[in-house]
Amino acid sequence: MTAADGIWLRPIQPRDLPRIFDLQLDPESNRMAVVIPRTREAFDAHWAQVLSDPRNTTRAILVGDELVGYISCFPMDGDEHVGYWIDRAHWGRGIASTALRLLLETVDHRPLLAAVAISNGASVRVLQKCGFIVENVRLSPASDRFPECEEAVLVLR
Repeated sequence: MTAADGIWLRPIQPRDLPRIFDLQLDPESNRMAVVIPRTREAFDAHWAQVLSDPRNTTRAILVGDELVGYISCFPMDGDEHVGYWIDRAHWGRGIASTALRLLLETVDHRPLLAAVAISNGASVRVLQKCGFIVENVRLSPASDRFPECEEAVLVLR
């Protein structure tokens, strides 16, 4: 467990998954992140894979006792990536920045990458506050999970 400013991280537990499922359904959060929410079946399959892979570092973000999101470090396409999701009711409070700093204290992998829709300025700022640098901007093609969008690839070396 890692904590700072009343925000703390702990490993995801199976009892967290219903809350995480509900968080990923929020239309405004999906618009900002430029992502398509998963169906229950796809969500369950994704999280079963995530939680069974020892290469993933996936943590619940809590404020006090309330689960307000999650953050993770995971391998993808030969690189280590970070990603996070915060309950919209808690946006603008520095939770994502604090959670990312806490995760970075426990994850030794470098470089770390993050891909963010350039329209999601808040997330770009979170990453930059934690030392990530925009390496490039690219057009990301549409998939079953993501609409086509311009995305920034940020790197922490």
